[in-house]
Amino acid sequence: MTMWRKESRYGQEVALLALLLAAGLAVWLLLRPELITGLPLAGRLPLIVLGIWALGAAFLRPYGVLPRRGWQNRMLTPPWSLLALGLFALLLMGQALSG
Repeated sequence: MTMWRKESRYGQEVALLALLLAAGLAVWLLLRPELITGLPLAGRLPLIVLGIWALGAAFLRPYGVLPRRGWQNRMLTPPWSLLALGLFALLLMGQALSG
């Protein structure tokens, strides 16, 4: 079940920043897919799952269509979604700098 939520101005600004970061990461991965494809399978799969979670949550949040309660709501709203996005960005930057 989904629900439309009205967020405060602070929440909208954070959602916009997360959306812009996610869009930048998505474009970066389109231009440099070897950041993930160059990893062994055991390292690639967790990074792909983290990326799906982080980018998906960042793209969904500005629309306000989120589950009402439960673990899905916790995983798609801050702080967990922002933590996942930050971790994904750091891992990609580390991968780019190391190779």
